[in-house]
Formats: sequence, structure tokens, C-alpha cells
Amino acid sequence: MPKQVVPEERRRRRRPTKSGTVLSERLIVETALRLLHEHGSAGLTARRLGLALDCDPSTLYRYFRGMDDLTLAIGDALIGQALRGWEPTGEWRADLHGIGLRIHEAYVAHPQAAQLTASRVTGRANELAADEAVLDVLRRAGFPVPDTVRIYHAFIDQTLAFAALDAASLALPRASQRADDAIWRSTYARLPATTHPRIAEAAPLLSTRMVTSAYPTALEMLLDSAAARLTALEAA
Repeated sequence: MPKQVVPEERRRRRRPTKSGTVLSERLIVETALRLLHEHGSAGLTARRLGLALDCDPSTLYRYFRGMDDLTLAIGDALIGQALRGWEPTGEWRADLHGIGLRIHEAYVAHPQAAQLTASRVTGRANELAADEAVLDVLRRAGFPVPDTVRIYHAFIDQTLAFAALDAASLALPRASQRADDAIWRSTYARLPATTHPRIAEAAPLLSTRMVTSAYPTALEMLLDSAAARLTALEAA
């Protein structure tokens, strides 16, 4: 049975750990992000986290109901990083473009954490703030509620899907990353036009574009579609 999370005000009264560390949700999440970077998702355990924080692993359950609850907090922290400093400008397309790139960037900056959290729904403060912001941008642009929800759904899922895909690539060992990238030059670029004419004609561009993220292009295409829909609504 999950243990009850201790209210924040009671946590603050707890004495520091032996090393003088004062625990907080933020410190635990930041330490978990570091462990994920160093050891991957398999290395994020209550025991290892307790050692890193110089506390008994059971202490963590005063802050989180379990490791899954901590995972949701990590995902919400990534969204919080994306929102930090973002302010809407009133230009709906620029605003969605900006927040989309920010979310994608925040996730791929922590590829191991992104793989663990990109598919999760946290229901926490930062996620709610991001969702409210995107929905508000679309409604203020003039999209009806059904179109707002449809575009929001595609926007969020596309952003997180690319974040997870790009994070998975970045989480590979460096040797594997280099080997994958080299295939575009060593294999695709050498295919003859007689057997693979379309690949052959596109090979110079494929070798440069396929080693980068397609998210910016996909985002522009999504926004183009949304803009066309808004134009059609305004003309109706």
C-alpha cells in the first residue's frame, strides 16, 4: 500500500541529513535527473538516490508516494524548465512555435529522463500551466473549441513524440550514434541510380538532414495546417 506523503510544512521541519543537506522535492528531482544522466533509467533506484542524498531511502517516501510518483515529478520539472522565461506575445503562430521548441529542447537536454517521462501525463502544476497556455493561445487566435482541442492534441503529441525519438538517439553510446549517422554517407550515398534512383538523387540532402531532428520542420508543417484552417474559418 502506498505510503502517505507528508505535507510540505512538516517536511521543512525535518533535520538536515548527516552531511547537512536539507531535503526538498526540488533537490530530490534534480538529483534524480543527475542519476538518470549518469546511469540511465535502470540506475534510478530509491537506494541509489538515498546514497546520493545521504539519507535513508525510506525518507524519500515522505516526499513521493513511490518511484513512479517521482517519475511524474521529473517529467513536470522538464516542462517547468521549458516554461521558464516564456511569455506569450499575442502572435499565435510565433507563440506556439516558441513553446514547442522550448519543450522539445528541455526534453532532449535530458535524454534519459525524456525517454522515461515523455509518454506520461503528470497532472502537476507545470504540465497544467503548459496546457493552459497552449489552449489559451489557440482560443485567442480565434479557433473554436473543437479545432483548438484537435490542434492542441496534435501539437503536444508531436512535440513529445519527437522529443522521445530524439532523446532515444542521444541516449545511445557515442559509437552507436556515429555509426548510425555514417550509414547515410557510407550506404545511402553510394547506392546507384540504376537500382535506387530516388535515393540516389536525394542522397546529398539526406546525408545532411537525416542526422538532425525533423521536429522544427514538422512543427512548421503543423502550424501551416493550423493557419490554413484559421483562414478557412475566417472566410466562412
